[in-house]
Amino acid sequence: MDAADTIRNAVAQVAALRLDAASTPSLHAATVAIKLFQANRFSGTYADFLASAEYAGAARFFLEDLYSDKDYSLRDQQFARIAGALQRLFPQQVVATAVSLAELHMLTEELDRQMAAVWMADLGGRGVFDRASRYVACWRSVGREKDRYRQLKMMLNAGRELDRHTRTPGLRLMLKMMRRPASIIGLGSFHRLLESGFDTFAQMSGKGARANEFLRTIELRESAWIKRLSSGDVPVCVAELQTCLANVR
Repeated sequence: MDAADTIRNAVAQVAALRLDAASTPSLHAATVAIKLFQANRFSGTYADFLASAEYAGAARFFLEDLYSDKDYSLRDQQFARIAGALQRLFPQQVVATAVSLAELHMLTEELDRQMAAVWMADLGGRGVFDRASRYVACWRSVGREKDRYRQLKMMLNAGRELDRHTRTPGLRLMLKMMRRPASIIGLGSFHRLLESGFDTFAQMSGKGARANEFLRTIELRESAWIKRLSSGDVPVCVAELQTCLANVR
């Protein structure tokens, strides 16, 4: 399957999951609740980065563009409609990043959909009252620990690809020159994502050293969360989540 077909397939699956959720108000509400909880958890886990002059931009990019409760419908539509044009208009390394982002988006939506189905069912009335306890119970009901690690790996790879782009001679100028043509053919939202990612990693110092440090920290913290949420002591895990959420500003 080539890049365009991979992107179209990923976007189609995401659209189908969203359409299914939208048809059931309670499922839609549960999906929104799951995504918002996860975005808040990320904000709490990386409160130090979000307050850092060096890492705030990268943390916001991950939070708002890769790990967010935002509605990505417009960007998805552009992905699907102009997927073939990506291969003609953008450099190969940028196309590879687009494929990575589409596949990450698909897996994330699938996992969120399964979490939402359990959240909606209120766990069979088993007396889960607070959000953190409910989230842990949903996570363990869904399982798929290996896919959680795969999701993390895909997110980190997307970050590493964007960081590598910052050291590709002439690529930033090319992206700037393509801004208007991309907008004319309906790729404005996708192009803004690329430029945002490029500029985010380019602004970090150390010619890749700070980016590597940032991504390594993401890997360590998220791996620890996956392990705790999957098999850690439940009361301790819930308490850590509650503390994390309390850090959200």
